[in-house]
Amino acid sequence: MTEMPKAYDFTSTEERLYRWWEENGWFKPEARPDDADAFVISIPPPNVTGELHMGHAMFVALEDLMIRRARMQGKAALWVPGTDHAGIATQLQVERLLRNEGSSRQEIGREAFIERTWEWKRKYGGHIVNQLRRLGASCDWERERFTLDEGLSQAVREAFVRLHRMGLIYQAEYLVNWSPGLQTAVSDLEVEYSEEQGSLYHFKYPLKDGGYLPVATTRPETILGDTAVAVHPDDERYKHLVGKTAVVPILGREIPVIADAYVSMDFGSGALKVTPGHDPNDFEIGQRHGLAIINVMNKDATMNANAGSYTGLDRFDCRKKLWADMEAADLTIKTEPHTLSVPRSQRGGEVIEPLVSRQWFVNVKPAADMGLDAVHRGRIKIIPDRFVKVWDNWLENIRPWCISRQLWWGHRIPVWQCADCNHQTVSTSDPTACEKCGSANIEQDPDVLDTWFSSGLWPFSTLGWPEDTPDLRRFYPTDVMETGYDILFFWVARMVMSGLLFTNDIPFHTIYLHGLVRDEKGRKMSKTIGNVTDPLDVMGEYGTDALRFTLLTGGTPGNDLNLSLERVASNRNFANKIWNAARFITHSLARTPADPPETISYTAADKWILTRLAEVTESSNRLMDNYLFGEAGRQVYDFLWNEFADWYVELSKVQLQQGVASAWTTLAVLRQVLDDCLRLLHPYIPYVTEETWQQLKAAFVASGRGIEPSEGWAEALIIADWPQVGQRYPEAAADFERLRELVRQIRAVRAENGVEPSKFVVATIAAGDKAGFYESQRSVLAFLARLDEEQLVIAADAAAPDNALTIALGDVACYLPLAGLVDLGKERERLDKEIGNLAQQIERVSKLLASPFAQKAPEAVVQKERDKLAELQATQQELVERLAALR
Repeated sequence: MTEMPKAYDFTSTEERLYRWWEENGWFKPEARPDDADAFVISIPPPNVTGELHMGHAMFVALEDLMIRRARMQGKAALWVPGTDHAGIATQLQVERLLRNEGSSRQEIGREAFIERTWEWKRKYGGHIVNQLRRLGASCDWERERFTLDEGLSQAVREAFVRLHRMGLIYQAEYLVNWSPGLQTAVSDLEVEYSEEQGSLYHFKYPLKDGGYLPVATTRPETILGDTAVAVHPDDERYKHLVGKTAVVPILGREIPVIADAYVSMDFGSGALKVTPGHDPNDFEIGQRHGLAIINVMNKDATMNANAGSYTGLDRFDCRKKLWADMEAADLTIKTEPHTLSVPRSQRGGEVIEPLVSRQWFVNVKPAADMGLDAVHRGRIKIIPDRFVKVWDNWLENIRPWCISRQLWWGHRIPVWQCADCNHQTVSTSDPTACEKCGSANIEQDPDVLDTWFSSGLWPFSTLGWPEDTPDLRRFYPTDVMETGYDILFFWVARMVMSGLLFTNDIPFHTIYLHGLVRDEKGRKMSKTIGNVTDPLDVMGEYGTDALRFTLLTGGTPGNDLNLSLERVASNRNFANKIWNAARFITHSLARTPADPPETISYTAADKWILTRLAEVTESSNRLMDNYLFGEAGRQVYDFLWNEFADWYVELSKVQLQQGVASAWTTLAVLRQVLDDCLRLLHPYIPYVTEETWQQLKAAFVASGRGIEPSEGWAEALIIADWPQVGQRYPEAAADFERLRELVRQIRAVRAENGVEPSKFVVATIAAGDKAGFYESQRSVLAFLARLDEEQLVIAADAAAPDNALTIALGDVACYLPLAGLVDLGKERERLDKEIGNLAQQIERVSKLLASPFAQKAPEAVVQKERDKLAELQATQQELVERLAALR
């Protein structure tokens, strides 16, 4: 039999195993029977332009965990992969490429530009997918989709046409967020607000009949587009001026003074300049009062002809020149520092300019109401549930969604304008003539749809909608939508609204939100700060499993995670711990009999570890069912490392030498516990668990031993059955737990007194009615605590030897002779301190039992506290007597 390598080598394992899994079709739902329950996750499609970052690593680890567990539970697990065409981001990449060639998209034209973009996608678009594979993502890659592929493009057109027929899509002049750099409108959700230091400009707004109104603004250049000055209707300072005429500074254009309740009487002077063409709140005021809308800027944020003498200036240059001119005209009052909330483009970073533009909009209010109802009625669950309030706030206050973008790369709006009768034909297929007048003189709308429009259809469009496909019938609705909380509204809400509108069903029953991955100091990762941790570098140094386990166990749902490379290194050591446990087991095969004994009899240690395995299996299952993956992983980690490896594996070295029957049974328990732990951990750390399991399987099969899982060895761990909760032995487990505590106390006393680890010490144990149990564990106890087995005395009642250290555990006492072992003075101090600690605990429990708690709490809970008190008092009495003897 070939021995396992001494160390686990992730570098030679990961790519080999991933290729083996995929080639065998184990990532596909068809790996399970046709009648198996489906479990489906649609991957949050990364941008085709993307490079792997920790956010990707987080969602891949979480979703792969859910998929792998479902697969092992016998479900037809489908993880649908794909990428997003990322309209703005991809177009910027190709435009940059053209600039480097000395060209531009305008120069080569729309058709050629789109073809160049497809070329770019074919060349570079697979990079992010390969990086997802590196993370161990067990997606069904044969079902991979792209938001611009033929099927999804047809779904987008179908959705647009249906919304138009419902009367929910319309075209209108409206104030939008305009990105001057990108030359397109962007949605409210694509605008990020940053606090920046700026100025508040106070100036005089001249009145036609003389005098002025004091007004303040943070954007003086927009004065040129003012169409009113507003005051609050209850403001006694200005009531007499309502209905009067003001004059726009420098331009001299006359505008009305109006009253509107939106105006704050406490901000600035209480008078507000109204610029409907450049401010969303002013736009609403303008709509209420029928004000003119004057746009003073071009699409590139330079001033247009409406700006008078400032035409052609950049908006910020205009600000400076206009203010200087107003100072010269004695129209300024003062300038003071002011903290601004500056809207910037999430993609380009430049300051967003509110501009009135003709765009396509969706009235999402009906769908938003459906989304609210789905959550409130429990059809969709949000984890963690604190985000329900955020969900409600956004959907209850939702505004029309601007879906048109002035780009070339994306889903072109399926509307054709007739030049002869001005009718708009809206169609899922390209028309050749106007549907109203029959004219062939039609032209398609030049704009494309917001990227989130197609992404909102992702859960069902990837399964074949609007066609009635077998995949759509089998796998929709999906089960879980796992993503970052930062795109709850960008994407998740739109999927819910689209699913309810187009499929008359929820797209998934659970929304699981993870937090951001920050650096170990809690700072957001930023290239500017220089604290970005590249997942590929981390995986290259520590292995994929170490990174995955760190991300999965380092946080809780919806909360940010601080990533520490020290923790990653520690989790690499965990992989080695698993490997070494398997090496010990396979190495022990040669020293155990091939055939099982006639009667299998478990020791107390066997029963303890099997009981703990059952408890951990049950607990981790409950936690995973409630999406508490971090705590579930931590519990299995603690069990495998701190109980199985550090205790049972160690004591098994004794049991393996205690005869044929004991050796066979011990090896069977070792294998069973490690096998179940490998299954529980496989969704977290797939590579090391699969490789270890294969080594374990090969060793047992080659040895011809009859020790193997009851259902037989599966071909691979990835498709092995999820572990079941086994039998418990509560009494034996409790006895052994007490023995473990005794060993810990003995080890602590040895350490406190500087006893050499290799030295065996003499001990006497008075164990009362448990003497028989401790006698049966003599060899194990002596081995674990480094006691002299030949001189070890175990009895029901044994007097404490003179000058001996005492360890008291309720009815059990252990005496360690002091001769050559400890300093008597220090021992008296130790006993004094321990008696004091016990006195505090006794006082606390006594007060609890004397309080209303004893009458209100369940009898079982109260009795547990009474038993605890009795044990504390017995231990205290034993220590008091021993201290008296020492004195």
